[in-house]
Amino acid sequence: MQNRIRKRYRSERNFRFLGLAALSIAGAFLIFLLSTIIGNGWNGFRATEVRVPVTFDAAVLGVDAAALTGPNAASALASANYQEAVRASVAKLGTQTDVVSEGAWLAARDALTADPSLLGKTVELELKAKGNIDQLQKGGFDLDITEDNRGVRDDEVADWKLLRDRGLLTTGFNETFVTGADSTDPESAGIWGAAKGSFLTLFVTLALSFPIGALAAVYLEEFAPKNRWTDIVEVSINNLAAVPSIIFGLLGLAVFLNTFDMPRSAPVVGGLTLALMTLPTIVIAGRAAIKAVPPSIRDAALGVGASRVQVVFHHVLPLALPGLLTGTIIGMARALGETAPLLMIGMRAFLTDVPSGLTNPATVLPVQVYIWSDNVARGFVEKTSAAIIVLLVFLMLMNSLAIYLRNKFEVRW
Repeated sequence: MQNRIRKRYRSERNFRFLGLAALSIAGAFLIFLLSTIIGNGWNGFRATEVRVPVTFDAAVLGVDAAALTGPNAASALASANYQEAVRASVAKLGTQTDVVSEGAWLAARDALTADPSLLGKTVELELKAKGNIDQLQKGGFDLDITEDNRGVRDDEVADWKLLRDRGLLTTGFNETFVTGADSTDPESAGIWGAAKGSFLTLFVTLALSFPIGALAAVYLEEFAPKNRWTDIVEVSINNLAAVPSIIFGLLGLAVFLNTFDMPRSAPVVGGLTLALMTLPTIVIAGRAAIKAVPPSIRDAALGVGASRVQVVFHHVLPLALPGLLTGTIIGMARALGETAPLLMIGMRAFLTDVPSGLTNPATVLPVQVYIWSDNVARGFVEKTSAAIIVLLVFLMLMNSLAIYLRNKFEVRW
């Protein structure tokens, strides 16, 4: 008897040890993943700038000073050769290589456009540093290894040391990353275009899937007759919730693009496709929430003379709303992280503009992460991790909202 008891206790200890080991391993992987993403992504929110005295020489810019006071001043400023002006100014720093990014001339354009009186003058501008200079300033290269193995040339290292010793380099918050759109230049790439595309796509998804899903759940749970056809519909909805997301992408491609000829890469098409994918989840969550309302609520309402529709919309549906909202937000969070269906409808195009409407070409956060992760430029490594951080924060906010709504409106029977 004592042996059996000791054996049972030993089995329980082993079970607890295995469970704790499994949790520890999962936690270690999670900590490793988050620490890697945050460690790499932190620098994506920072950028290095070079302070350069830029001379707005009218001859170099190709601008007639008299044109800046006439009615064609805007077109004269827009056609100026800012690249050459920046290149000539940077050359005076005495560096051997290009130390500013390809898009640095935009800062010169903005400065002269804002104040045309700068023409003919020299002003100090903070220009985006080139990728390798930026990485050197952030400590992204090991300078103790040979030139062939570290990914940065000796002349670039010499230029970085020259600028650093002269105090021309500053590293601060990368405003372009949170306000800009995609770019082939990692120093000019931003996440706002993809974030706004995600917002517009989710808006269409929510506007379609929530009312349709809620009404479908109400009908199936409260009004639909119990027969073979209803069973087939219920089984189909349950099966659709487990269908791989790329199948919905193929459906969106065939129906919305090929049949109805809707605009490619548009948030409205992405939202329609994701709404198809999210609908089964909302219907299942809605039916569970409606079923959880006690029958006494319905009986009491019917007892005082309410109709079936009044019982459902005045009593059952408001009480089921917390569960329905929770299921909807969880379905929306899944839709936010989906990539495969959106790739099928062309939302992976290279776009340098922020979308302004539901029919403008756009991309979304998961697809932007996918595109940047496939880029070989070193600067896109930290941009990819930074975009993942933005996506995780977005998902955490949505799940936090679901928890808040559930706790606020939850009714205990």
